[in-house]
Amino acid sequence: MTAAPSPSCDRVFELTAEQLRARLPEALRIYVTAMGYPPVTAQQRAPMWSAHMLRAGWRCIGAFNDDDELTGIGYGYLGAPGQWWHEQVRQGLATTGVGGESWLEDYFELTELHVHPSAQGAGLGEEILRKLLAGAPGSKVLLSTPEGPTRAWKLYQRVGFQDVLRNYSFTGDPRPFAVLGRPLPLA
Repeated sequence: MTAAPSPSCDRVFELTAEQLRARLPEALRIYVTAMGYPPVTAQQRAPMWSAHMLRAGWRCIGAFNDDDELTGIGYGYLGAPGQWWHEQVRQGLATTGVGGESWLEDYFELTELHVHPSAQGAGLGEEILRKLLAGAPGSKVLLSTPEGPTRAWKLYQRVGFQDVLRNYSFTGDPRPFAVLGRPLPLA
């Protein structure tokens, strides 16, 4: 990968499922690098990302530098009962007794948003987020992110996300996560 691109040299636009499939190994490398997962995780996630492309309301935004290298990726779809993440969050909300089940009605699940570490800190994540949510279906958006003071946290706070569920352990990942949400559209 080349030196960190500036937002001015990045091209950020919507990708079709076919375009993402062609770039899937590259997108998954960004994902595992940004999340700090072992590289083998990319092989495990590829079928899941491919299945997500078939869901109602799926849309994707990619960012590319001047060398046509993918530097950031974001996608999501309409959340619905029976989907793994939806059921995990529903269970978490029921277990805590805090309520909030209305969040799980008519929402866009922001499933993935990752910027390669070499391109972070220049506003690219926010640009991807805003373009993705500008055309997102649903009356609200939900996402999960690892707990902690990260660039992602600062971004989500800056654009008005609020706590829905905190310190939740998703099946298969020992780290605590927060589920955040906000109404759509973004201001």
